[in-house]
Amino acid sequence: MPKTTIPHPPRRVPFVGDVLGLNTVTPNQTTLKRFEEIGPIYRRSIMGTDLTFVGSAELAAQVYDETVWEKFVGRPLERLRPVVGDALFTAYNWESNWAKAHEVLLPAFTKEAMVSYHGTMTEVVDELCTSLDTRAGEFVPVVEQMGKLTLEVIGRCGFGYTFDSFGGAEHPLVGAMSRTLTHAQRSALPLPFVGKLLRRKEERQNELDQGLLVRTVDEVIEERRTTGERRSDLLDRMLHPDGAIELDAENIRNQVLTFLVAGHETSVNALAFALHFIAQSPEIAARMRAEARSVVSSGEVTYDDVPRLRYTRQVISEALRLWPTAPGFFRSAKQDTTLGGHDISAGEWVFVLLLAVQRDPAWGSDAEEFNPDRFAPENSRGRAPELFKPFGTGIRSCIGRQFALHEMTLALATLLVRFDVEPEPGYALAVEETLTLRPKGLRLKFSRAEG
Repeated sequence: MPKTTIPHPPRRVPFVGDVLGLNTVTPNQTTLKRFEEIGPIYRRSIMGTDLTFVGSAELAAQVYDETVWEKFVGRPLERLRPVVGDALFTAYNWESNWAKAHEVLLPAFTKEAMVSYHGTMTEVVDELCTSLDTRAGEFVPVVEQMGKLTLEVIGRCGFGYTFDSFGGAEHPLVGAMSRTLTHAQRSALPLPFVGKLLRRKEERQNELDQGLLVRTVDEVIEERRTTGERRSDLLDRMLHPDGAIELDAENIRNQVLTFLVAGHETSVNALAFALHFIAQSPEIAARMRAEARSVVSSGEVTYDDVPRLRYTRQVISEALRLWPTAPGFFRSAKQDTTLGGHDISAGEWVFVLLLAVQRDPAWGSDAEEFNPDRFAPENSRGRAPELFKPFGTGIRSCIGRQFALHEMTLALATLLVRFDVEPEPGYALAVEETLTLRPKGLRLKFSRAEG
């Protein structure tokens, strides 16, 4: 089947392909711009490797059809397999360990389980606030501060382990995770051989980083096995599953690594984007603060308060719409089909760029603007589901989405009650890319709010 019918970027180079205009630093943002020039579907071919991109809600709706399409482990995720193996989001569909872990871990995200995590989340948020208090009047690096929060939350709630994030220097695990994700994305691009030669130093660093990640997680698991302690957390459920399914040691390690990387990185970035927009809009900050003060009856946000913080959730959703921390995902055709009028063979894959789909004109003429009221109940009724998929689609979508949303809602409500958030003069949002998207160089001032 010929593959030339799908549009491609201009100035294709013989033998090499569509290397002109390729951006290895911000590939997703470059792809977003390319859709404006070429249309909602295009294909980039480099050294014999085809990369097909989808960027409209109409086409995404077809690709989300589970009867025709399924999850595909694309090249960036394959680059993570040496460290996380066949874990929840890196396993091939035919592998069994992800399904075993999925079944064992589902009870860890029920309401009963979430209630058990809430107190620990509250403790960590309080530690964050204390840390910000000590830096009153300073413009603090937001990604770094939110990273401490989310690392402690997943460490303590998931594995009963503290990284002492607010006690001193940044844990080396944080840098290793960030570099591992960056390497996975950049090494996945099928560049000519020159690019591979230039990456030798990066490859050596990646091996060191992966070794650190594995050793750290092995220590966490070994400590729990040695003490024999039982806790109501993710690790306990994997070590002592309630049912016939048992997970082997390697599977447990892979899932712990997955939750550390995914549970830390994505929540950090979503919080950072939300805080950027909050700082830029005093009206939004005021509405959030008023809501939190009306909902919270005691000194801290209770578990039952969180679902009532509806406007805060709208702010989070709108931040995830404009800047989904996972910028997209891969889908593979299970059978011969068509997409946008183009023939697609069984086994062919596409990359759905959420960064484009979630800015589709179906959102309105102001789709590029930040407006949390899009997610107000009266504006959400009847909205096509394909317009908003920040946690993925189908059975392989994010298992921990409720955990992340609860954590972020609790954190933002608490921060807005306690602090005024001020933007750094002259800062313009810049977004850097690993496997995720995050604000670059974002610094905000947190000053005690009146009242």
